[in-house]
Amino acid sequence: MSSTPSEPDRNEPDRSISTRITSAVPNTLTNRAMAVFSRRRYGAVLDPLVAVGHHGKVTRTYALTELGVGGWKALDPGLKSLAVMAASVAIGCTWCVDFGYWEAQHEHLDPEKLHDVPAWRSSERFTDLERDVLALAEAETATPPSVDDHLVARLIAALGEEAFTELVAIVAVENLRSRVNAAMGLSAQGFSDRCEVPLGGALAEVGEQ
Repeated sequence: MSSTPSEPDRNEPDRSISTRITSAVPNTLTNRAMAVFSRRRYGAVLDPLVAVGHHGKVTRTYALTELGVGGWKALDPGLKSLAVMAASVAIGCTWCVDFGYWEAQHEHLDPEKLHDVPAWRSSERFTDLERDVLALAEAETATPPSVDDHLVARLIAALGEEAFTELVAIVAVENLRSRVNAAMGLSAQGFSDRCEVPLGGALAEVGEQ
């Protein structure tokens, strides 16, 4: 996840966020360091960091996890973005949809494809492989998971075992992110507003869940 000119204002004022923990975040070294890192990389302190900042070990585990995930390079970034967006929409995490759209813009993914993720079955924008990726993300996110052998076989044949493993893993990681954020009560932070085409359709559908 790299910095680009479309980032939010790095000097944006403090703002209240929607979270179910209303007490102030502890002024610890970890939280200060994460806030500095977040502002430098994204132009703002990410709301999930504020939400989990009440537990130092959880915050550090989150940071280490994301650093590790950032090193996964076997799966095409566009396919990864679609999988992450599909899981976010399925769970109903408006923060994740908002940030995922902004982040995917940096991978040069067609914004109209992202806009159509909630209705990918009826959209004509996606390739057969992209449809299989979206189906895997939804099936893995379902409770209980409903991934079938035929879908897996097609994806392994198209992607290879390493990239398929990464696909399954990134969907699981996004489930962690989205479920924590949704349970914490986080809502869209405004990242998609800074993109060329706001993700109105997906955000609206998630907001109705």
